[in-house]
Amino acid sequence: MPAQYSIAEARDHLARIVHAVERGKPVELTRRGKPVAVLVSVNLYRRSRGAKNGIGFVQKLMEFRKKHNLDAEGFDLLEVIGPRDKAPGREFKW
Repeated sequence: MPAQYSIAEARDHLARIVHAVERGKPVELTRRGKPVAVLVSVNLYRRSRGAKNGIGFVQKLMEFRKKHNLDAEGFDLLEVIGPRDKAPGREFKW
């Protein structure tokens, strides 16, 4: 469980809290006893966003597609994964 501070406490101890967050310890901020935010290190934030060095999956995919024209290279995705199974699936009852 992360350390927890009210917003007023966090304001008074911001430098100490930032140092703890930099060491990898998330800190939860509360207002009137209810959690409202979490402070995490930049590295943890980027990992949670799926980004490495600020570049996310979608950006990487777009770069890959610009570099590799899969249609021109004869790559057929359906050939690799096959068509979607149209079977009705198993029986299910509520």
